[in-house]
Amino acid sequence: VVRFASLDETSSAASRASENSQSVQQKARELLLGRFQTDTNVALTDASRMPEWLRNMGLEPMSLGLDLRGGVYVLLEVDMDSAVKGRLAAYEQDFDARIRAEKIRPLVKLDGQQVNIRLTTAEEMERAREIVREADPELIILDGADGKSLRVRMSDTQIKARQDFAIEQNMTTLRNRVDQLGVAEPLVQRQGVNRIVVQLPGVQDPNALKNILTATATLEFRMVDTDGTSPGSRRYPGAPGVQGQILKREVIASGDQIVDASAGFSEGSPAVFITLDAVGGERMLANTMANLRKPMSSVFIETKRTPITLPDGETSYRQVRTEEIINTATINGVFKDSFVTTGLNPVEARDLALLLRAGALAAPVFQIEDRTIGPTLGQDNIDAGFKAVQIGFLAVTVFMAFYYRGFGLIANVALFSNLIFIAAMLSLLQASLTLPGIAGIVLTVGMAVDANVLIFERIREELSAGSTVQNAIHLGYEKAFSSIADANVTTLIAAIVLFAFGTGPIKGFAVTLSLGIITSMFTAIVGTRTIVNFVFGGRRLDKLPI
Repeated sequence: VVRFASLDETSSAASRASENSQSVQQKARELLLGRFQTDTNVALTDASRMPEWLRNMGLEPMSLGLDLRGGVYVLLEVDMDSAVKGRLAAYEQDFDARIRAEKIRPLVKLDGQQVNIRLTTAEEMERAREIVREADPELIILDGADGKSLRVRMSDTQIKARQDFAIEQNMTTLRNRVDQLGVAEPLVQRQGVNRIVVQLPGVQDPNALKNILTATATLEFRMVDTDGTSPGSRRYPGAPGVQGQILKREVIASGDQIVDASAGFSEGSPAVFITLDAVGGERMLANTMANLRKPMSSVFIETKRTPITLPDGETSYRQVRTEEIINTATINGVFKDSFVTTGLNPVEARDLALLLRAGALAAPVFQIEDRTIGPTLGQDNIDAGFKAVQIGFLAVTVFMAFYYRGFGLIANVALFSNLIFIAAMLSLLQASLTLPGIAGIVLTVGMAVDANVLIFERIREELSAGSTVQNAIHLGYEKAFSSIADANVTTLIAAIVLFAFGTGPIKGFAVTLSLGIITSMFTAIVGTRTIVNFVFGGRRLDKLPI
């Protein structure tokens, strides 16, 4: 029996279950997945202890960063060259089909960062040039040295747009994959030019997760070239126990056109049940109608990064793309957008179905860094961080009360209010509190009283110069303001720079430091001035408790 602390079923069929034990949570997730439909996503997260009356006011609990909550941090690098080559490969097939439609027999070949189109006559070359321009006017078209070929390249603007698209598409795909895995509150964001940061709180088994994140496995469906005469046909090896085949160049459908996929069993063997989108369905329908009683193969494609040792002893990496036929079947009937593919073991079928549902990566990604933080270490970080805040707060309040007496107590009230304001701002902005963020709060505790120290010392100077009590208070706040503002503005500029160019922990530090500067300016100047005016304003005093 699994007992839940809470169960919230939303209209999008996403459910959250909260329970103290992670093992019980996982059992609950499996039960929910078995109860609901196949497109249901069940994510496990921690239940908040925030009172309901605060939630009714529109407030949300402060979220904790990965270093406090525990989880997995993965830094991925996107292969930008593959993103560009993928687009050029699409151009290669498109140009070949368009030119052949004009009764011209070209030799179209992808060569590095360009597509070469070889023709036989000058008239064919001019017609091919027009076709390429019609396909994409922004492409750069150069004449070959032999006068009978064209070299087609992407412009710098197109390359930049393709690379940006690859980053954005990969981020979307990674979010979908994380959602399929049932991870609550993930963070997927871009870092720099070609890197993506993935933070998955609460995850403690990173190995399988990282394999899913970086996997580029997909499927392609091609007809078998039974007579070996189709242009561009080539031999594909078969998976263990599957015979290799010569397949036609044309791709009937690919992973990009798959809208749903689920793992299961067909006739006792592991299988992936596939549903195509409208375009893929129409192409599959036309293909099956035209190729009854002919064989079609499912090609499993995967790209991995393999380490190699260079002559100087350094380790480098190269991409290894594997393409193998997992099954070949004869088309015995017409079908459109729903069919079954077999030839995988149960684990491969499950992972492939997940990847196909989440969408294909626009370019391969490779893991370059990962960190795993256990929940015990996260709790230790929380305890140590808040202990540091408490010790810092206590030390500052004791010093202020001892050195500035009554005015020091007023500064302590403002300092306590400052901490409350920082916590409130973090909650309102839904900013994550990290361990460096706690360090920023500790730093703010010390910096927040700097303004009061300047003000109180200025008041002392005015009293020593013979000013009246009320005039000394007025001049103390007035003359200290410019120094306080200059110091805080310069620190705020540094914090903004840290936030703009920093990543992860640096951003967390910059957020709390920036909020602390803003709130401390308010509490140290406006807050203490209000209390001082309330306590000492309008009274004839000969001296101040300062």
